[in-house]
Amino acid sequence: MHDDRLLTEARLDRFVYERLDPAIYRRQWPLAATRWDAPGEPVLFAEAVAQEFTPAAAGDPWGAPWSTTWLHITGALPGEYDAGAGPLEVLVELGFTAEAPGFQCEGLAWRLDGTIAKAVSPRTRHVPVDLLGTVDGRLDFYVEAAGNPDVAQGFSFAPNPLGDRATAGDVPAYRLGTITVAQLDTEVWELRQDVQTLRGLMHELPMEEPRRHGLLRALEAMMDRMDPDDVAGTAASGRQALAPALASPAHASAHALVATGHAHIDSAWLWPVRETIRKCARTFSNVLALMDQHPDFVFSCSSAQQLAWMQEHYADLFARIRAKAAAGQFVPVGGMWVESDTNMPGGEAMARQFLEGKSFFRSELGVDCRETWLPDSFGYSGALPQIAAAAGMEWFLTQKISWNQANRFPHHTFLWEGIDGTRIFTHFPPVDTYNSDLDARQLAHAQRNYREHGRGTMSLVPFGYGDGGGGPTREMVAAAHRAADLEGSPTVSIGTSAQFFAQAQAEYAAPPVWLGELYLELHRGTYTSQANTKKGNRRSEHLLREAELWAATATVRTGAAYPAAELKRLWRLVLLQQFHDILPGSSIAWVYQDAERNYAAVERGLEAIIAAATSALAGGTAGAGDAELLFNAAPHPRAGVPALGAGPVSAAGPEEVSAEALDGGWVLDNGVIRAVLDANGLLASLLDHASGREAIAPGSVGNLLQLHRDTPNAWDAWDIDEFYRHDTVRAGIARSVALERAGAAGDHSAVVVVERLVGSSPVRQRIRLAAGAPSLEITTIVDWQESQKLLKLGFGLDVRAAVSSAETQFGHLQRPTHTNTSWEAAKFEVCAHRWIHVAEPGYGVAIANGSTYGHDVTRAVRSEDGGTTTTVRLSLLRAPKSPDPFADLGRHELVVAIRPGASIADAVEEGYRTNLAPRVVRGSTAVEPLVSVSNPALVVEAVKLAEDGSGDVIVRLYESLGERSAGRIGANFPVSVVTVVDLLEDPAAVPAGVDLGPDHAQLVLRPFQLLTLRFAL
Repeated sequence: MHDDRLLTEARLDRFVYERLDPAIYRRQWPLAATRWDAPGEPVLFAEAVAQEFTPAAAGDPWGAPWSTTWLHITGALPGEYDAGAGPLEVLVELGFTAEAPGFQCEGLAWRLDGTIAKAVSPRTRHVPVDLLGTVDGRLDFYVEAAGNPDVAQGFSFAPNPLGDRATAGDVPAYRLGTITVAQLDTEVWELRQDVQTLRGLMHELPMEEPRRHGLLRALEAMMDRMDPDDVAGTAASGRQALAPALASPAHASAHALVATGHAHIDSAWLWPVRETIRKCARTFSNVLALMDQHPDFVFSCSSAQQLAWMQEHYADLFARIRAKAAAGQFVPVGGMWVESDTNMPGGEAMARQFLEGKSFFRSELGVDCRETWLPDSFGYSGALPQIAAAAGMEWFLTQKISWNQANRFPHHTFLWEGIDGTRIFTHFPPVDTYNSDLDARQLAHAQRNYREHGRGTMSLVPFGYGDGGGGPTREMVAAAHRAADLEGSPTVSIGTSAQFFAQAQAEYAAPPVWLGELYLELHRGTYTSQANTKKGNRRSEHLLREAELWAATATVRTGAAYPAAELKRLWRLVLLQQFHDILPGSSIAWVYQDAERNYAAVERGLEAIIAAATSALAGGTAGAGDAELLFNAAPHPRAGVPALGAGPVSAAGPEEVSAEALDGGWVLDNGVIRAVLDANGLLASLLDHASGREAIAPGSVGNLLQLHRDTPNAWDAWDIDEFYRHDTVRAGIARSVALERAGAAGDHSAVVVVERLVGSSPVRQRIRLAAGAPSLEITTIVDWQESQKLLKLGFGLDVRAAVSSAETQFGHLQRPTHTNTSWEAAKFEVCAHRWIHVAEPGYGVAIANGSTYGHDVTRAVRSEDGGTTTTVRLSLLRAPKSPDPFADLGRHELVVAIRPGASIADAVEEGYRTNLAPRVVRGSTAVEPLVSVSNPALVVEAVKLAEDGSGDVIVRLYESLGERSAGRIGANFPVSVVTVVDLLEDPAAVPAGVDLGPDHAQLVLRPFQLLTLRFAL
C-alpha cells in the first residue's frame, strides 16, 4: 500500500480548523453592551450596577492594568431556530488570547438578582442562557471584567512594571470583542471531541502499531462521509464512522488513571490576594456549572482559606459549594489553610496549617480530609510526614519533584519516612503536571513515565487550568469519558483522590521507602528572596508563641479572658503569608506590599495581647511594682528565670567584657569565649575557654561577606544556579573597625562596629559579645542597592564535619557535606531554620540566625596540615529582577550568632535565644510556669488553651536532639486529667513510652517525636 499518511494527517488538520471548529456554533445573534469603568479597586455588585453605564462596542479599548470594567449586556433571544440542535449560549469575547489562561483578563457573569452565573475566560467563553435566565424572552445580565495584565510576558523573566499598581500604568491592554447569543450544535461539538481524542491518540502510538493506522483510516472515513459545505447536516454520519474506533476496548494491562478535577489557584503570585479572591469565585462558579451538567464530575479543592473567602465575600456561591460538598462532587482535599511552603514555616506554624484547614473543612463543609495535597510547593521538609500524620492524614501527594534539575526521582508511589520514623503513603503523579487537560499526549506520558509498573497499576491525574485558575472545562470531561476504555490508551475514570489512594494502597502491599526530605533541585533562591517577608514570618511565629503562652498563663493564673478569636484571626493571617508563592519571595511587588502591612498589623495585635497578659501576670497595671521581671517564653531557663515563666532579672554573674586593641582590630573576651577581629573586621579567631580549641580554620576567617553574580537561567526570584560560585567578589576593605562601648552600665557587653562598602551597598556591622554569653552576635545592617547579586556571610571552621545539621520543624535534618553523588551535589543551597550545626566527634560549632533560611556548607582538606575546613555560609540577600524588579532594595537588619564548642543541645538553645528577645516588664509578682519539663532535650513548642473553649491547657513538645530522651512534664496548676491528643486536639492513642499521671506525664520519646498533651482543668 502506498504511504499517504502525512497527506491524510494534513487533510485532517485543515478539516478541523477550517470546517469543524467554525461549525460548532450554528448561528450567532449580536447583543448590546454598555460599560462602567470602576475608578479604583473592585466594588460590590450592588454598587456597580447603580452607576451610569455608557455604550460599548467591539474594538473598544479597556483593561488598564488591574482595573475592573462592568459590562451590562442585553438583547432579545432569537425568534426562530432549531431548538433540537443544541442549546443557546452567550459568547463573551473580552479580548482574550488563546495562550495562558489565568494569566490575562477574565470575567464573571452576574444575574440581575446579584447571584453568580458563571465565569468567562480564554478557554471557556460561553455562558449557557439557562444559567442566566431571561425576562420576557430577553437577556439582561452583567459581566464583571477584570483587566488583569499578563505579568508573565511569556515567562521571559524580563523586568516589567506590571506587578505594582503604582508603576503598572493606565494604558488599556485589551479590546472588546463581539458579544453574541449563539446556538451550540451539540452533534458537531461531540464530533469535535471524538476527533480530538482519536487524533491525539493516533499521534501517541508508535508507527508500527496497527491501531495507529486504524485510527488514521477511521478519521479518513469520517472526512469522506462528511460534506464540508454542510458540516451540521453530516456530523452524525461522521460520528458513526468513528464509533467503532471509540468502542474498541483498552488492553487488559492498560495503566489505570484516576482523573480528579482541580484548579491549582495560587493564593497570590502574579496577582495580589484581592484578585485571587475573585479568581476563586470565577473558577468555582465554572465547576459548579460542570457538576450540574455531569453528575460524575468531581472537583478537588485544597485550600480552606479560599473557601473562607467565598464564605465571606460570595455567600450564595458558598452555599452552592456546601451543597455540592454534601453531594460528594465538591471535594475538599489537603486539610491545610493554604498550600504552604514547607521548607521555612516553623513547626508550630505547620501544625496550625492543618489545625485551621481541617477544622474549617469539618465545621463548614462536614468533611474530614485524609490526604495532604501539596502539588506545587518548592520541596518538602523531612518533618512533614509526622506533622501530617499527627493531623490524621493518611496520604500525601506532590507533583513538584518532577521539576528536578539533575536527578529523576525513582518512585511514583512510595512510603515517605520522616525524620522521626513516621511513614506516609505518598503519590507523585507520573503525568508530571497538576494542570492536565487530559489530552492524549499527557495520558500517554503518564503511562510511559510510571515507575511502578509490575507492582502498581494506577496513578492520579489532577485536571483543570490552574495557577491563575479557570479549572476543568467541558472538553476535559468529554476527553475523560472517551478515554474511559479505549484501545491504545490508559483507562481514565473520574474520581476523588481518596478513592485513588485507597485503591493504590490496597494493591501495593510493599512500596519502596524514601527517607528524609523531598528536596527540590530547583528554586533554591526562594530561601532568600524578599528578606523582609521572611523576617516578618519569623518574627510573627515567635510573637504568636509568646502571645499564646502568656495569654494562657494569665487566664489560668488570674482569670483574664483568653483572646481566642483574635489569636485565631492573627494565626490565619500569618498562615496565609506562608503560601508557597508569598513566603518564598516569588510573587509580584504588590503581594509584598500587602505582606509587610499584614506583618506590621500582626505585630501590633500580638504585642497588645502580650502586654495585656504580662501586665495581668506581673501584678496589675503595666509599670506597677518595683521589680524588673523577665518573661521567659523560651523552652530553656534564661538569666535565672525558668522556662515559660517570669521572675526578677538576675543581677548575678560577670559584668565585664574585656576589649583590647590589637593590630588595628580588637580582641573581645568574656571569660566564656574569646573573639579576635582583625583590622578588616573579619573574625580571625574564635575559641571557647572550656575546650581551649580554635573554631576558625587556619588560613580562613569568619564574618566574611561575599558578593556573587546571581543570574540564573530562568525563574529569577526562584532560582540560584550553581554557577553563581564561578564569580565571587570579596567585601571591600573596612572603612572603620571601632569599639562602640565596653562594659557600659546595665549592658555588660562589648560592641565592635565595622563599616564597609559591599558592591554599591553600605554595610554596617555590630559585632557584640555579651557578658557570660557563649556566642558572638553579628548584626549586619545593609542599605541594599544591588542588581542580580547574592550576598553571603561565611565562616571557615576547623571542623571535619561529615554532615551538617540544620533545624527544621520539630527537629533537624542531617545532610552530607560531600558531593559524592549527583544527589548531594544538587544540594548546593539548603534550608535551615534558626540554626545550623557542624561537628566532628567531641566538638562542634553552631550558627544561629534571626531571619535567614538559605545556607550552603562546603568542605576542603588543607594541604598544609591535612586538616579539614568546613565552610558554613548564610545567604543574606538577593536582588532578582523578576517578577518584582525592585525586590529587596533598601534597608535590612540581619542577626547571626556563632557559638563555638557547641553541641546540638546548645544549637537548639541558641536558636531560641536569637529569636526570642528578653521581655522585661516592671511588676511585683513572679510567674510560675504552667508546666515544667525535667529534661531540656524535650522542648515545649506551644502552650495554649484548647480550641473547644473548655479552658483546658494544650502543650505541644518534641524531642529535639535526635536521640531517645526521657523526662517528666508536670502541671503547676490544678489538673483533673492528662490525655494525649492529636494536632486537632482530638483524643489520640497513648504512644509507647508515654505514662500518664493525674497531673503529669513520664516520657521516653524517640528521636524527634512530636507529642501533644491536654491538661484538663
